[in-house]
Amino acid sequence: MDSNQKETIPEIYVKTSTLDDGTTIINIEAETTESENNAAPPTSPANALSQADIMANFDDILQRARLAFASGKTRNVSFRRKQLENLLRCYEEHENEIISALEADLRRPKQESLIVETEFMKNDIKHILYHLDDWVKPEKPSKSFVNMLDDVQIFNDPFGVVLVIGAWNYPLQLLLVPVAAAIAAGNCVILKPSEIAGNCAKFIAETLPKYLDNDCYPVVCGGPTETAELLNQRFDYIFYTGSTRVGKIVHAAANKHLTPTTLELGGKSPCYIDKSVELRTAVKRILWGKLINCGQTCIAPDYILCSKEMEQKFIVEAKEVLKEWYGDNIQSSPDLSRVINQNNFQRLLGLMKAGRIAVGGKFDASERFIEPTILVDVKPNDPVMEEEIFGPILPIFTVENAYDAIKFINAREKPLVLYVFSNSQKLIKEFKKNTTSGGFCSNETIMHVGVDTLPFGGVGMSGMGSYHGKYGFDTFTHKKSCLGKNLALLGEKMASARYPPYSDRKASLLSFLLRKRRPLPNFYLTHVFALGLGIGLTFLTNYYLQVRKESKSN
Repeated sequence: MDSNQKETIPEIYVKTSTLDDGTTIINIEAETTESENNAAPPTSPANALSQADIMANFDDILQRARLAFASGKTRNVSFRRKQLENLLRCYEEHENEIISALEADLRRPKQESLIVETEFMKNDIKHILYHLDDWVKPEKPSKSFVNMLDDVQIFNDPFGVVLVIGAWNYPLQLLLVPVAAAIAAGNCVILKPSEIAGNCAKFIAETLPKYLDNDCYPVVCGGPTETAELLNQRFDYIFYTGSTRVGKIVHAAANKHLTPTTLELGGKSPCYIDKSVELRTAVKRILWGKLINCGQTCIAPDYILCSKEMEQKFIVEAKEVLKEWYGDNIQSSPDLSRVINQNNFQRLLGLMKAGRIAVGGKFDASERFIEPTILVDVKPNDPVMEEEIFGPILPIFTVENAYDAIKFINAREKPLVLYVFSNSQKLIKEFKKNTTSGGFCSNETIMHVGVDTLPFGGVGMSGMGSYHGKYGFDTFTHKKSCLGKNLALLGEKMASARYPPYSDRKASLLSFLLRKRRPLPNFYLTHVFALGLGIGLTFLTNYYLQVRKESKSN
């Protein structure tokens, strides 16, 4: 994901507000000359805070969270379930407010917000609630011969107090889905929404404390300065979604305390089109994946790789599809979102200077509107082919064949997702086997993220770690190895060979006990058990018949 926000922050302010139920919300803001900052500057500098004051506020918030975790209440599965049910109720009761906040920040159509935010978040929590009781159970791994009498477990331990930093392009989903996973795993969570999507940040700060435990799940608002100060604090886990540039900063800050980190970043996600595809369907799926949320999606197809022949056919189809979707005047369509702010708008205009515009190209700065634009004749070192685009611009780079496409992809940083459109399963398999990416999707775009049984995450410069469903629970869970033995005489007798004085006899016994043996397959053990049971029953039956025979003869 790309934010590229450059803000000047000369003074820091704090605002406090009290909700009807008595909850106090701390909202730390920065006065800035950047016109796109969504937080309104305070009217009086009397509330100006020094860096020490900010740190003191954060210290207090974290101390309350640490005390709450130490009390053990988040370890209680019933407590976790109740918090998740409350969060689900929040989504359901405030769906219209959420959609309004997203429209205010991104001018996003209601249908898109339903699909990628509210319904996604609701289904995520329902999936967790359906499976939570199974997930929290200790895992029982297989045991070797030497541990046959032991209790071997993997215990699901929460990390403690974790920090989740959200992103502006999906300002609710990308914050609250990992938060739900962290709650399910038994952690306390500090929530940091993106200040760039100001209306959504305000909704989170004002609404969530009415549904979640305020000590365990506080919300901290603010900009880059506040985020930097937060990162100076010591957390037990950090989960960040955003740009690769800021991801490096987060990772460096985490290294000071060796804090484990998940980084959900972005990059250039390529899309290869083979000549065997049914092109109209492929074009629709590619353009939908590119234009949802106005292209401001980390897994949007970032550029197309195809032959010159397919490029020309793609352009013809794309013009017809865009007219079908948005009409003759795309700017007047209610179904296309807008660029988040002027910084990104101007950056995108710069990217459009590469190559030649084959489709679109119109823009309106007053609305931050950019028409869906397809670029051709781009060069590999053009900025549009090196930066993550994060907008409604789709460059096409021509290659001779699939082999050249694979070489081109592998010569660049590992993408968050790779898209391949082809009717040849052999060709799809070649891409899957011979490239590395966070995810892989054939003949579709975006939709893999909605499969809650698949992990979502990047690799290399596109991120580290993964989440969604059980993978999110595991991300926020320390897998604690547990070995339990008893003090019975048999076990002690077998283990006594480890004690001094050492001897060749003891060494031989230990070597026999510790020797790694090939495990018997489960079906084989079942057969052995059935055979043993059969032999036992046969023996008992024969014994019973023999006893009866002898009894009669007497």
